Amino acid sequence: MGALSGIRVLDLSRVLAGPWCGQNLADLGAEVIKVERPGSGDDTRQWGPPYLKDRDGHDSREAAYFLCANRNKESLTIDFTQPEGQRLVRELAAKSDVLIENFKVGGLATYGLDYASLKAVNPKLIYCSITGFGQDGPYASRAGYDFMVQGLGGLMSLTGQPDGSEGAGPVKVGVALTDVLTGLYASIAILAALQYREREGVGQYIDTALLDVQVACLANQALNYLTTGRAPQRLGNAHPNIVPYQSFPTADGDFILTVGNDGQFRKFAQVAGKPEWADDPRFATNRARVEHRAELIPLIRQVTVFKTSAQWLSELEAVGVPCGPINDLAQVFADPQVIARGLKVEMPHAVGSVPQVASPLRLSASPVDYRLPPPQLGEHSAQVLARVLGLSAAEIAALQGNGVV
Repeated sequence: MGALSGIRVLDLSRVLAGPWCGQNLADLGAEVIKVERPGSGDDTRQWGPPYLKDRDGHDSREAAYFLCANRNKESLTIDFTQPEGQRLVRELAAKSDVLIENFKVGGLATYGLDYASLKAVNPKLIYCSITGFGQDGPYASRAGYDFMVQGLGGLMSLTGQPDGSEGAGPVKVGVALTDVLTGLYASIAILAALQYREREGVGQYIDTALLDVQVACLANQALNYLTTGRAPQRLGNAHPNIVPYQSFPTADGDFILTVGNDGQFRKFAQVAGKPEWADDPRFATNRARVEHRAELIPLIRQVTVFKTSAQWLSELEAVGVPCGPINDLAQVFADPQVIARGLKVEMPHAVGSVPQVASPLRLSASPVDYRLPPPQLGEHSAQVLARVLGLSAAEIAALQGNGVV
């Protein structure tokens, strides 16, 4: 039994933030029913190549993007622009614990599927809306996408090479991190709402916004600004508050050096053959190193190029100085620690086998379970309608004939 066994989630979301939230809940044991548009489904089903290969090595219709956020779900297609489709969603909501949606503000009210309407049929429903900018404010009606919010929310002002250096300019993070983080925050909010319902007996509405999450996740950089009034600038791979804490060139590539305290810096200086650095008043403390960053970093770079990355990693790890390689994804999934932790999972699928990245949630008594591969469009429509709503085969056939499901 998973931690959330017995919880039913109606997932009306698409793309990444909402589906990521739904997948978290599904991994923890919730029954997640993904409601999709007949014929097309989640937008990301078409976001390829790449596509999952079938048994003959040919592209299937399953886009890799869709596969990353939809395991452990059942796919039910419903056209809720039709009154019969709206009725089905309302009946499903009446029998569900949680609903996740990421339509534009007010978008579902047109169909009578907004929180107020569904609360009337299920006061215990937890209704989670995910939008770009939230349910109020001057931007509420705007569509919001991860890339846009990374820029608007300040992350891109912090990511990229410093002004005046080669390749300078703002850069987005290489994955849709704001979407992923929003999915995680939405998951936390839903779990909190479930606990509140357990105590008080009522559901509630959750308003989650990509912009809110992005600003919240500026973390120390936000406080660097709020405590000084000075906006942090791009530092490339360097850290604004710790030195040295960045990548450095080696004889055959680059490696990452993350010195977290003065003792580690002294050990690094010894390995680098520059023990005098640790006693130099410009470099002896982290505060001094931050203030004299422009002097210290070139000195370190002049030293690191004389050994290979493997040599640096071996020698620094031996004395307890944190450091690491810069891996591509082939190296990541071949890494012995990644293999030992089982971070790549294979699941049987209708077209053969589908790879998955394992959930990082490790619960001793109620572990994550990989029950269902990412579903094909409408794969479970008939069985969900029969199991949850008790519809007969004839009733389901009539709905299919009318294009409702």
